[in-house]
Amino acid sequence: MNKELVDKIKANPDYQELVSKRSGFAIKLSIAMLVVYFTFILTIAFNPSALGTPLSSDSVTTVGIPLGMAIIVFAFILTGIYTKRANGEFDDLNNKIKQSIKED
Repeated sequence: MNKELVDKIKANPDYQELVSKRSGFAIKLSIAMLVVYFTFILTIAFNPSALGTPLSSDSVTTVGIPLGMAIIVFAFILTGIYTKRANGEFDDLNNKIKQSIKED
């Protein structure tokens, strides 16, 4: 790819919109994941008995196990949310950019 084409793409308002929307969305999802993960880790570090409590009096499974699994599920959900938007809105913008570059 030559520099002229790269400069043309970077100057395209649709490209700037795509980068802005995609970056902002990725940052929001990353922050959500980090908050959930570090809340779990900090709870383990500073209040281990909270997550070490058995689910019931005769259970060997603690509260931390289903919460840990929920964090993994949450990560998959965030991935699905990003993929859905990437395959929709972001792909539409990308195709619009490609079309406008071909026309020029």
